Amino acid sequence: MVRVPRAKTTRSKPARGARPKRSAKPARPKRSAKPARPKRSAKPARPKRPTKVELPAHAKVILRGLKKDYPVAVCELTHESPFQLLAATILSAQCTDARVNMTTPALFAAYPTAETMSVADISHVEQLVKSTGFYASKAKNLIGMANAVMTRFGGQVPTAIEDLVTLPGVGRKTANVVRSVVFNLPGLPVDTHVLRLSKRLGLTREDDPVKVEYALNALLPPVEWGEFSLRLILHGRRVCYARKPKCGECRLAEICPSRQ
Repeated sequence: MVRVPRAKTTRSKPARGARPKRSAKPARPKRSAKPARPKRSAKPARPKRPTKVELPAHAKVILRGLKKDYPVAVCELTHESPFQLLAATILSAQCTDARVNMTTPALFAAYPTAETMSVADISHVEQLVKSTGFYASKAKNLIGMANAVMTRFGGQVPTAIEDLVTLPGVGRKTANVVRSVVFNLPGLPVDTHVLRLSKRLGLTREDDPVKVEYALNALLPPVEWGEFSLRLILHGRRVCYARKPKCGECRLAEICPSRQ
């Protein structure tokens, strides 16, 4: 019996470098789409600083707003006469009104007038005003101011700003306080609050208090100067703080180019 040889089966070899095909993996189930995050509401654009032409109208809007919030503009320094207000304002330099008001009752009980203050013992005055800071220079200025009022102005506090600023310890701010508060004369005191708020509100870019005073005077009628300053001071103490102003509570935020 003759055996017939079987035909050899040839297997095709993979080409060199070719990777063998892998069996397809089952498709992964698609992840459910995440809900879209709600878009944050865009903050309203900050108002632009008013131009030079727009400044008078801008100042009037600010004045109206301050009058609504502070209908009664009062000086918070306790006093009973022009001399006492002058003395209290001298003491208020680098000191709060609240601290001055804690100091002046004893001071004015001992020296209620320019005549009595002019002959005061400086060491006693220093002791009485020590809590207001810089007590040595303040005591010297108080006695010097009282002497000048007695010898040069007949015991009466002068009303002209040119005369007031010649008194020891009296600058334009103090002179304008006395003029506007007790004499009802035009005067716009510029303290730290007025300086800060006038720049924040876009009324001026000046840093010098005298230049700020002249800039604000040009925007408002003289009859408004004193009370405008008092209202800015009240607003600075209660709402527009130096570090963290309460812009959310401020009536002027809509027109303030510095709002946060």
